[in-house]
Amino acid sequence: MTLQKHDLHHEFPEFSEEIHHLKMNNNHFAKLFKEYHELDHEVLRIEQGVENTSDEYLEQLKINRLHLKDSLFALIRKEKASA
Repeated sequence: MTLQKHDLHHEFPEFSEEIHHLKMNNNHFAKLFKEYHELDHEVLRIEQGVENTSDEYLEQLKINRLHLKDSLFALIRKEKASA
């Protein structure tokens, strides 16, 4: 099984400038970004077998990560449009 990185810079490489700008200048984005990064790290640790948990818990983490990514992407698109 190949584990994929899901950090925002891998997910949206074309928006690296906007991501950096938002992390530095938008507290809400920075908070969501931190939550997303921590959640992604936890999912990766579980997938690597470092942590054991139920499949249901892992799936819920992935759903939460997806919702956070959607919220972050909406903020990125808004930033891009206003640039």
